Amino acid sequence: MILVLNSGSSSLKYRLVDPDASGPGPGGVIARIGEPGEVPDHRAALEQVFAAVAQDRLAVSAVGHRIVHGGSAFREPVLVDDAVVAVLRELVPLAPLHNPGGIAGIEAAREALPNLPHVAVFDTAFHATLPDAAATYAIDRETAARYGIRRYGFHGTSFEFVASRAAALLGRPLRELNLIVLHLGNGASAAAIAGGRSVETSMGMSPLEGLVMGTRCGDLDPAIVFYLHRAAGMDLDAVEDLLTRHSGLAGLCGSNDIRDVLAARAAGDESASVAFDVYCHRIRKYVGAYHAVLGRVDGIVFTAGIGERTPEIRAACLDGLQMWGITVDAARNLDGPPTRMISEAGAPVAVCVVQTDEERAIADHVLAVLAARVPADRQ
Repeated sequence: MILVLNSGSSSLKYRLVDPDASGPGPGGVIARIGEPGEVPDHRAALEQVFAAVAQDRLAVSAVGHRIVHGGSAFREPVLVDDAVVAVLRELVPLAPLHNPGGIAGIEAAREALPNLPHVAVFDTAFHATLPDAAATYAIDRETAARYGIRRYGFHGTSFEFVASRAAALLGRPLRELNLIVLHLGNGASAAAIAGGRSVETSMGMSPLEGLVMGTRCGDLDPAIVFYLHRAAGMDLDAVEDLLTRHSGLAGLCGSNDIRDVLAARAAGDESASVAFDVYCHRIRKYVGAYHAVLGRVDGIVFTAGIGERTPEIRAACLDGLQMWGITVDAARNLDGPPTRMISEAGAPVAVCVVQTDEERAIADHVLAVLAARVPADRQ
């Protein structure tokens, strides 16, 4: 049994994964960590996790930790030790909103479960295959090298898992496929995947770039930051707060919940209609760009909360791409199993929905890291 932890600054998501079982194991989320009168710290949050999984705790053989940013230091999952934690601390400036919580979760779990192996799995690792042309920002190269400024990409664990499942759905080897995967949740990103390798992705040095998200702006003219400072008197913290917590769907129409946006749009709310159009336009633009990057597209894959559950978004963001062989069958799109084809029969480009399972993917990586530690004659 693998205990998978996803530690944020104020929350701890967890799930037990049985490698031999097909369905999800018990899990949940501990929220409001550090708030007055709530859960004081990550160690206390772990105690709540242990209480919730008490009957299975003794069966836990390893712990997998989701870490958002591995920088250039971690290009694959790694067994955690003190040296790894020290490097993670050095990477905090690259992900100040995400990595501190991940580090706190690792430290609390290592203290509580010192005799178990702990494995860190990085959102950025899957995108380590990005070619230089995709990963490089056009700024002074010495400055970029000194401060680690490049495109790292995120949601890598989900992209890797979903691409493999899409290949199985299509009945073709992943190495033969060119896929565009759209991970659409409160955080959202796109990836162009050629033969199982990431060759382009929409998030950049941080998870702020790219698609419109629940509260994040996505692509933005950098000069807007300077303008807000000069014209509105906003300091950097205020601008960062605006772009990360009060933009995206929430900034456009007041809610980051796509269900609220769709309901308001159906009721005639103009701001919700604009938010929907901006959201879908941005996705469609990336699909077109990634079609050009790949040269040939075998499949377009929707995943994550919005991608899996919102047929209106799937239909709208691919509307008008029929000349490229990209179509959506209305009936298949509306209803069906969690993983299914939704393109029209015989369409040259397969469009499908694939249910992601990042906890299962993390557990698989944990097992692979542990297996690599065992001498071949003992496997």
